[in-house]
Amino acid sequence: MSTTPAFGYEQLYLERSGPEEGPPVLLLHGWGSRAALMRPVAEALSDRYRIYNPDLPGHGHSPPPPEPWGVPEHAALVQALITGEMNPPVTIVGHSNGGRIALYLASDPDTAPLVRRLVLVSPSGITPRRTWRYHARRALARTLKAPFELLPAPLSDHGLDWLRHSLVWKALGSSDYRALDGVMRGTFVKTVNCHLDDRVHRITVPTLIFWGDRDTAVSREQMTLLETRIPDAGLVVLEGAGHYGYLDDPDTFIAATRYFLEHT
Repeated sequence: MSTTPAFGYEQLYLERSGPEEGPPVLLLHGWGSRAALMRPVAEALSDRYRIYNPDLPGHGHSPPPPEPWGVPEHAALVQALITGEMNPPVTIVGHSNGGRIALYLASDPDTAPLVRRLVLVSPSGITPRRTWRYHARRALARTLKAPFELLPAPLSDHGLDWLRHSLVWKALGSSDYRALDGVMRGTFVKTVNCHLDDRVHRITVPTLIFWGDRDTAVSREQMTLLETRIPDAGLVVLEGAGHYGYLDDPDTFIAATRYFLEHT
């Protein structure tokens, strides 16, 4: 991986727990979440495993990145964290966007050796089926941007900046997008538009996927595609659980994860 993060992993808020000699497990929370919400997983596994639970950039207690980051930059930072703090290869437990970062790491030839196995909870990264409303919003956004993009550079930059701060433009974005500004808004856009459909087939490590059947953020279709494309993958459906399946059904999640860690 050629991308180098502009600041070091030492700037991340990081919780460590469990025996120092235990097999390393790295927890990666989702977008808009934080290490605190992954803490129940850390507490359940720290009797045997050495747990590393960071706040990713711009979340919880960690500072935002110096400029808008995409998945490659996040993956490079996690790579530095693994090599600097842990004894790889490591197990990665990734929720939502944390799962997307984990999939990126495990499918990249340079970083795949750092990963021993994956436990993914409603991971992002597979292209969703888009609704007509999505395509309509995207077409309107292109129409609004077009006049400003025809202007000379200084005027174009000012015009586009004004547009991005307008109420009309904000209304076109998701609730996550509207809640953000500055570097984190740009980071969100770059991150959610990173899809890994064409590379997850490279993942060779054992992979356990959890999905709640009431999850409205990612679909069963996306999870089935992911399970099919990763050679050694299995899918567990958590009945009655939503996007935070590991919190909605912790007993099933922990029991299945423990069995997976002990038998792969």
